[in-house]
Amino acid sequence: MAQESSFDIVSNVDPQNLDNAINNALKEIKNRYDLKNTSSSIELDKSSQAITLIADADFQIDQITQVLYQKMVKLGIDIKAIKSKGREKAGGDKIREVFTPINGIEQEVSKKIVKDIKDSKLKVQATIQGDQLRISGKSKDDLQAVMANIRQKDYGIALQFTNYR
Repeated sequence: MAQESSFDIVSNVDPQNLDNAINNALKEIKNRYDLKNTSSSIELDKSSQAITLIADADFQIDQITQVLYQKMVKLGIDIKAIKSKGREKAGGDKIREVFTPINGIEQEVSKKIVKDIKDSKLKVQATIQGDQLRISGKSKDDLQAVMANIRQKDYGIALQFTNYR
């Protein structure tokens, strides 16, 4: 009898990699000519993992965001792994934008992924386990086909495949 194989679909951000990306972006911001003598900064709240960008103007926030995205991609963090809460006025004439990392898959996204897996007509079972999904089946080829199908679709969040056995 064939052994059941499985893998998990999760959405997690490695806090150490995120911290490294922020530190690298901060170094570049301090040395960049167009941002050198401004009050532009990036801060990471270690407890809530919230990333706060502060600058004097909208275009500077855009520049800082681009630098942060570049550093994240360089360290293997998907840009969809963080989401913005929007821009707001900070004290004085400064502008603040707060990003939060997405850890865990929301229920409606999980249901959409399960529906897409069932629509693929592959012989696998998908179960929602809190904020992650477990996909199991007898054929490893079917599991790999599920991974390929999920990678092709955009669910608005960064997805990782873990615990493959």
